[in-house]
Amino acid sequence: MKGVMRFGKKGMLSPRYIGPYRISYRIGNVAYELQEPQQLVAVHPIFHVSMLKKCMGGPSLIIPIEDIGINDGLSFEEIPVQILDRQFHKLRIKEVASAKVLWRNQFVEEATWETEEDMKKRYQHLF
Repeated sequence: MKGVMRFGKKGMLSPRYIGPYRISYRIGNVAYELQEPQQLVAVHPIFHVSMLKKCMGGPSLIIPIEDIGINDGLSFEEIPVQILDRQFHKLRIKEVASAKVLWRNQFVEEATWETEEDMKKRYQHLF
């Protein structure tokens, strides 16, 4: 059986997964040990079920770990590729602009809504 491992978050409620990795064995009711690649040797191989998701899909859905660009601190930076849409939310005293952002190595369905102000500060070239 194979599963993918949650690796941080991007945007609200958008967990990111890497993998798939073969499950070595089940430890109790809620923990599994994974066979990790050499690049993740510094990561402990045992994960709670909340950090895993069954791998449902073909090889076309797999992002190689080299393409993610994991640094020595075992983190990575998402890079925005394109602004797909914009919208405004009216609050009590002001309007907040949001931008739908397509991120590198992600599908259009995984684009997230981010505040336009924050995106303009960090990625002016997209506007």
